[in-house]
Amino acid sequence: MLYQQTIESLHKLKLTGMISALKEQQQNRQFKEMPFEDRFGMIVDREFNEQENKRLDLRLRKAKLRQTAVIEDIDFRTARGLDKSLILELTTCDWLREHQNVLIIGPTGVGKSFLACALAHKACREGFT
Repeated sequence: MLYQQTIESLHKLKLTGMISALKEQQQNRQFKEMPFEDRFGMIVDREFNEQENKRLDLRLRKAKLRQTAVIEDIDFRTARGLDKSLILELTTCDWLREHQNVLIIGPTGVGKSFLACALAHKACREGFT
């Protein structure tokens, strides 16, 4: 009975990550052998990660990026005039912290939009809105 009340309370608090972690631990005997602090820590970590993922999803939806570009997909081997050190410096998002703008220029088809979306995606992952 206490288990069900706990689940209902977690629902009311909208702690869905904790609910799924608690149910998983309840069904797996391996968790029952672990100390309470370890089990509780895993439950809290699950909730924290789920909330972080929800925030990231919300930031990405609000950004309305045209492409699902990520910095890791940039091909520096192609001769497009990309300065790898400059791009990697931009991925630190220091330019956002310093309230600066980035201007991306170049001929048609070199990946300006892709680069802009990749930088925006990185900014969303860093918590910028």
